[in-house]
Amino acid sequence: MRKLLTAAAITLALASPAATDPNFWKHEWPDTDFSQTSVENWVEILSGGPPKDGIPALSDPAFIKVAEETRIGAREPVITVEIEGATPRAYPVRYLTWHEIVNDTVGGVPVAVTFCPLCNSGITFDRRVAGQVLTFGVSGKLRNSDMVMYDRETQSWWQQALGTGIVGEMTGQELTALPTWMESFAEFSARNPQGLIMDAPNYNRDYGRNPYRGYDSSHRPFLYSGELPPHDIPALERVVRVGDRAWPLTRFGDVTEITEAGITLSWAPGQASALDTGRINEGRDVGTIRVRDGAGRDLPHDVMFAFAFHAFWPNGTWMLD
Repeated sequence: MRKLLTAAAITLALASPAATDPNFWKHEWPDTDFSQTSVENWVEILSGGPPKDGIPALSDPAFIKVAEETRIGAREPVITVEIEGATPRAYPVRYLTWHEIVNDTVGGVPVAVTFCPLCNSGITFDRRVAGQVLTFGVSGKLRNSDMVMYDRETQSWWQQALGTGIVGEMTGQELTALPTWMESFAEFSARNPQGLIMDAPNYNRDYGRNPYRGYDSSHRPFLYSGELPPHDIPALERVVRVGDRAWPLTRFGDVTEITEAGITLSWAPGQASALDTGRINEGRDVGTIRVRDGAGRDLPHDVMFAFAFHAFWPNGTWMLD
């Protein structure tokens, strides 16, 4: 956390009145149309420290068979993408922690697998928007502590938690979230013994290390000055977001399945937190969530921190006991 606090001090220093004016960003983003935006208060946009592409997104990664994978612990989280007609794929969070976005194509569907460590938000989007296939990168900007993505085709900015364009030509456009989920590598490989897992990227990173050690036990979010969640819900408590509803994970203390609002949420132990101990595989057990409709079909959802849900869905519904 010491490195996080140092970065926070640097970033807050950058958040000067000049830095909150969109004109300040134009030297770095000359091809972005700042006249089109849904951002009303530019003070919400902060530099996270790294510049544009300082966190390098990945495209068209290599995969290996799960039986060949020997580096990833059984409890380590992966984002699972299962698309009809394609071999199931697992994207390890140990890689997404350092790259945040993977542009890929699965079963003919162009996808962006995304993970924002500061919000614990892991969502997979269809990259097709308004007749274009977009390729996403990491802008280096944060809004309400959530990653701001950008597309290389129009240089527009996108809010990762929302999947919505917020600056530039694509302002107001919405990405389609796909029904993917986060689970342990053991769960994925047991269900998909012939499945594929993303191979280690060719970057000099300490994959498997958690650079945000102890973050999900903190009392306050990193680089967030917004309102805290209601109902005395801790800011960094995990919640299951489905649409504009949020179910706190604490509801699964005595039950493993909840059926409400026409959907069923299930919880199973065995997945390590990616934001707890120094090595991801040693993190405490936060379990795996699946969300299905009445016909048993998986639904798009996100397991994010409570403060982020409240920031982006201030009028959302809290599904409490």
